[in-house]
Amino acid sequence: MMAKKSLELLRLPFFLILLIRGLDAGVPKEPEVKHRILDKELSDQEHFVNSHHNPAYDHEAFLGDDAKTFDQLSPEESTRRLGLIVDKIDKDTNGFVTQEELKDWIKYTQQRYLRDDVERQWKSHNTKDKDKITWNEYKEMIYGFLDDSEDLKAEDERYSYASMQKRDRRRWSVADKDGDDALTKEEFGAFLHPEEIEYMKDIVVIETVEDIDKDRDGKISLDEYIGDLYKGDDGEEVPEWVKNEQEQFSSHRDKDGDGFMDNDEVKNWILPANFDHAEAEARHLIYEADSDADQKLTKEEILDKYDIFVGSQATDFGEALTRHDEF
Repeated sequence: MMAKKSLELLRLPFFLILLIRGLDAGVPKEPEVKHRILDKELSDQEHFVNSHHNPAYDHEAFLGDDAKTFDQLSPEESTRRLGLIVDKIDKDTNGFVTQEELKDWIKYTQQRYLRDDVERQWKSHNTKDKDKITWNEYKEMIYGFLDDSEDLKAEDERYSYASMQKRDRRRWSVADKDGDDALTKEEFGAFLHPEEIEYMKDIVVIETVEDIDKDRDGKISLDEYIGDLYKGDDGEEVPEWVKNEQEQFSSHRDKDGDGFMDNDEVKNWILPANFDHAEAEARHLIYEADSDADQKLTKEEILDKYDIFVGSQATDFGEALTRHDEF
């Protein structure tokens, strides 16, 4: 069963979104996907709830994957530690946090999860500390249990794992830049998190289409698009946000107006080329905290808006304030 657990840890980071928190150790299953890759990059939280701004999004965007245990700290202690973080963000030590410095920090916190995940899984799968992992080694560790007829009794369960192996094999081949059927640590990172690597983005699109394209015609219809976002009960009134998504599909997703999204249109949806989530969030945080409207933040301005940056007792956010030795 250990192979099954390892398999899920590998598969779940790709679905969604990818800044996944708290991975479950059970048997892999199809997740209820509500947002696709990079569509909500900085946080698993909704940025707006019922048309109201959700501060939880800002907390997690600012603190990244460490944003989990704020409620263990007193407001005084977490404020003190936030001040130390502000000093780290202010790279030129001029007493001001600029939009560029804030953007760089947000990107750093969000990338830290990916770096840690690659490091952890590389060590787990490369127990002999070699320069590369071969496909056969990886396959044996992750899918070797498929040969054990007692471990998988249901035929549909075996088929599901076999399909995942086939999909992994294809992604492995794309990640393998030098074509030797073995991955370096860098290539292994591309395999685990293809949405982050330019040469892997086409495989992200292919896998996304396969996830949503239920009739297997190689493109995504409006019904398939909505079905991926919303699972309503028969007779249930369609929520307003679903109606808005239907309009988004017709007005923005389906650019050629043929009623479907092809691969290029899906890529534009899940991997938008001209939108920087970290920059947009940095602009928003400055707007919220910049009391003198000079387009930069002092430490005092940030601490005055403490709740925006690190959370409250009602949220789970703040582990960045608890894990660092320098605090």
